Amino acid sequence: MGFELSAEHEAFRKVVREFAEQEIAPHAERWDREHVFPGDVVRKMGDLGLMGLPFDPEYGGQGADFTSLCVAIEEIGRVDQSMGITLEAAVGLGINPIAEFGSPEQKERWLPDLLAGRALAGFGLTEDEAGSDAGATRTKAVLDGDEWVINGSKAFITNSGTDLTSVITVTARTGPDEISSIMIPAGTEGLVVEPAYRKMGWHASDTHPLAFNDCRVPAESLLGERGRGFHQFLATLDDGRIAIGALSVGLAQACLEESVAYAKTRQAFGGPIGRYQAVAFKCADLETKVEAARLLTYKAASLKDQGRPIKQAAAIAKLFASEAAVDATRIATQIFGGAGFIDDTRVARFYRDAKILEIGEGTSEIQRLIISRGLGLPV
Repeated sequence: MGFELSAEHEAFRKVVREFAEQEIAPHAERWDREHVFPGDVVRKMGDLGLMGLPFDPEYGGQGADFTSLCVAIEEIGRVDQSMGITLEAAVGLGINPIAEFGSPEQKERWLPDLLAGRALAGFGLTEDEAGSDAGATRTKAVLDGDEWVINGSKAFITNSGTDLTSVITVTARTGPDEISSIMIPAGTEGLVVEPAYRKMGWHASDTHPLAFNDCRVPAESLLGERGRGFHQFLATLDDGRIAIGALSVGLAQACLEESVAYAKTRQAFGGPIGRYQAVAFKCADLETKVEAARLLTYKAASLKDQGRPIKQAAAIAKLFASEAAVDATRIATQIFGGAGFIDDTRVARFYRDAKILEIGEGTSEIQRLIISRGLGLPV
């Protein structure tokens, strides 16, 4: 029984870490402060092959496994959560539904640019009154001749308003008891990208509400089978929860590294604060949380790569890793003391970025619901 990634995965980690340290880390604080979405860096992630990692080489993908994607997300998220979620959402929410459920024509049209990082795709699921209760979707799509006419709105949609955004897949009611997925090209008349949100964190990530006002797309824009949208997004979210686990691991790892370095150099009461158990034990707790979160996340990724069921493992990984990341930012900020409350320190940015990890792609409460049902407890 092994608990380490392969030599190939670790070699790949070094490549991504070098990219992250050189292309992202020096600019992350400014992007956060100025709320800048760095499209040029997203393109560079595409050039490195990160957008196409787990996809078919026929359309420009790398043909790698899901574990490789998690390694990439962890390493990007270690230096900047905004760019980490940009990658995670671009692949897991944007590309994956098209690659998994798209027709050959849809794949041929959209995937080459998406896998190369020349374009981004969004995934519109959440609504103001349909978050955890995604089955309460109110956005409607009515077939009018050879076109779908879409009316409604979506909330908190990542990668939906950038200059690179080429298509957004949305869930909509196509009948009284059916939800389907429909692809809407960027710039379509009736698709309104509302002003970006003012967020607590993830300042360099692109997030908008969307409105659909008699938005018309061809009938062949239906993604997969009509009425299977609910099933499709549940499968998409299972994968995404593992990826959010990896993003959380990256954040917790960064907090550990920052805390240990600070504890070695910060002087108080005649010596480095790391020699005092009040600080040393906090660092020990951080190490424990990081190791446990990483093991749970990569176990789930391994199950995915083996083609085995992942729902329970994905929920466990997402729950533990996201909560560990939030704890890690709190602990790191405490170790830094007053300096941790100043935005010039990385841990302050990490603290603001962390909370959404317990909310996006299924709240901690939803993960506990999934896990308890997996235990066979009454529904």
